Amino acid sequence: MTELSKIRNFSIIAHIDHGKSTLADRLIQHCGSVADRDMKEQLLDSMDIERERGITIKAQTVRLDYRHSDGEIYQLNLMDTPGHVDFAYEVSRSLSACEGSILVVDASQGVEAQTLANVYQALDHEHEIIPVLNKVDLPAADVDNAKQQIEDVIGIDASDAVSVSAKTGLNIGAVLEAVVDRLPPPIGDRSKTLKAMLVDSWYDTYLGVVVLVRVIDGVLKKGQRIKLMSTDTNHLIERVGIFRPAQEMLTELGPGEVGFFTAAIKEVADTRVGDTITDEKKPTTDPLPGFKPAQPVVFCGLFPVDAADFEDLRAAMGRLRLNDASFSFEMETSAALGFGFRCGFLGLLHLEIITERLDREFNLELITTAPSVVYHLYMNDGTKIEMHNPADMPDPSQIDRLEEPWIEATIMVPDDYLGAVLKLCQDRRGRQKQLTYAGSRAMAVYELPLNEVVFDFYDRLKSISRGYASFDYQMIGYEPEDLVKMSILVNAEPVDALSLIVHRDRADGRGRVMCEKLKELIPQHLFKIPIQAAIGGRIIARETISALRKDVIAKCYGGDISRKRKLLDKQKAGKKKMRQFGKVDIPQEAFIAALRMGDD
Repeated sequence: MTELSKIRNFSIIAHIDHGKSTLADRLIQHCGSVADRDMKEQLLDSMDIERERGITIKAQTVRLDYRHSDGEIYQLNLMDTPGHVDFAYEVSRSLSACEGSILVVDASQGVEAQTLANVYQALDHEHEIIPVLNKVDLPAADVDNAKQQIEDVIGIDASDAVSVSAKTGLNIGAVLEAVVDRLPPPIGDRSKTLKAMLVDSWYDTYLGVVVLVRVIDGVLKKGQRIKLMSTDTNHLIERVGIFRPAQEMLTELGPGEVGFFTAAIKEVADTRVGDTITDEKKPTTDPLPGFKPAQPVVFCGLFPVDAADFEDLRAAMGRLRLNDASFSFEMETSAALGFGFRCGFLGLLHLEIITERLDREFNLELITTAPSVVYHLYMNDGTKIEMHNPADMPDPSQIDRLEEPWIEATIMVPDDYLGAVLKLCQDRRGRQKQLTYAGSRAMAVYELPLNEVVFDFYDRLKSISRGYASFDYQMIGYEPEDLVKMSILVNAEPVDALSLIVHRDRADGRGRVMCEKLKELIPQHLFKIPIQAAIGGRIIARETISALRKDVIAKCYGGDISRKRKLLDKQKAGKKKMRQFGKVDIPQEAFIAALRMGDD
């Protein structure tokens, strides 16, 4: 049992690629928790996809024992958090289990948009913050400028920021000393009834659901009967342990400690993040406030390329759902693509990660339809409908108004690229809220419709700023807009998978680009194929794919012209009939390329 004064719970927060996971590796190594031969890069990033992309997706935790310069041994519970905007909910639940944060800032890049977002989250949780300047060994590192930016942009004192190089291990001991000296110990009472917070949960094939907890009051013991307050279910604890980062079994966890337990829970959905865990016989009277469940903001359809894989796709999604409660799906059918699922994601990176995991872990080939956001439709009879799929849009004459979600985006960009970034935001119907400077970098705050950001805003932003701009956003609510449904017709047949919701002013341009793109992608048939973009009954753009020409008069050597004429007329009638009954095959690649289309 560790005294409360000897425990420190802290998380590492930073922008993407500023070195959180590498710093976590060095701290683990310095405390001797892992033998040198077992040490590997990004030790806490356990998924292959995390290691390849060099990003953290799941927040991970590890317990370290550190001998302080005063000779005492302290228990440090470290949480490594993701840096990407799509996984902000992972960050917020890790922060609520800690009392302090290490803020990592890249000494060569300075403060970025995500740095700001994560710091504000930490301050909301009333954290003590230790600024750490990483990558000071790089030739481009400018420590004084980075300190100045932390003070100007974030507004926290950076005079005693610790300068380190997580790659070489320079000055790592100073970070651990600062954690012990500057972060407060947890508060808790061992004699009270059990009260613990459910921080995270995931599925293990051998143990069932593994639950990560932070004990606030009381003791969590093996063999104890506990109650999960939000679902009102009771369970018997089978195992209690901690991560070092390998699992180590214990008999109990006391106040202030972070660890895990298993209790034969079958579904991750039964363990809600932020829930209060208490003793079944003497439950606590004041449960913790909990978290709002993560709301999906982007929806798209996933369909198997081979219709025979539908059941495998259903099983694969069920298994992914076991480990990611923020991913939701329901069945849907499409005339063009057959049976599939409509899925909800927290953002585009989340969508990309899930589709990549389905491809890798389950060998499924998928078609992804155009990502769309949730629209609110207010009907003439006063009812409100949430629409996830543009194909479901009812008759416009029944709709009173249509509202779309808006976000507030914070963009940090070097001065040289500011003009191009402002133009991009303007083109996407953005409204400028604020424009400030920190040194040679500008910080622009814009309100933008989420629909305009979902497509390829992030890629465009990176390309016009040569990768120097950083971007972070949060939802601010819904606003009514003049939006219309644009349908794509191929050979007079609507293709529901390609329908989009667009702003009326943008519809003509978007329709033209889509038709031109499809003209390049759909192969020629033996008959002419018209491709049209339409709003309701009005055609706004059209392209025609010319017919393949078969030379039917090649075998006529000389002779009468009327004989050739007769053969050509016969061919013409055949093509007309073919166009009436012929089916246009739109290849898979054409679908995917048309859906990926940007507003180039």
